[in-house]
Amino acid sequence: MHEATLWILSALADTPRHGYGVIREVQRLSDGKVRLLAGTLYGALDRLAAEGLIAIDRDEVVGGRSRRYYRLTGDGESALEAESERLRRAAEAAAAQLAVRRRLAGPAAAQRIAW
Repeated sequence: MHEATLWILSALADTPRHGYGVIREVQRLSDGKVRLLAGTLYGALDRLAAEGLIAIDRDEVVGGRSRRYYRLTGDGESALEAESERLRRAAEAAAAQLAVRRRLAGPAAAQRIAW
């Protein structure tokens, strides 16, 4: 799963959002480290809708401007859950390997060893 897909699905997990709302929620969830551009977002939203991971929730007009809201589907929830689990296992494996490295090499030696 692409990183942008993970963030978009995560942003839609709790409530339907329009495009700019997704952009803001991704920034909030990532502590400002991920900034989706509108062009990237809307292409991804179209792709995710075509894949059945998200769906159009509703359209509304606010201040004369149309907003389309998207929601996570059941398939989207399953995909997000599977990716979350995959990333959790990967992080655990990486942490375990670092613990082994530190245990075997000791703090000073770990800096000298090029693994």
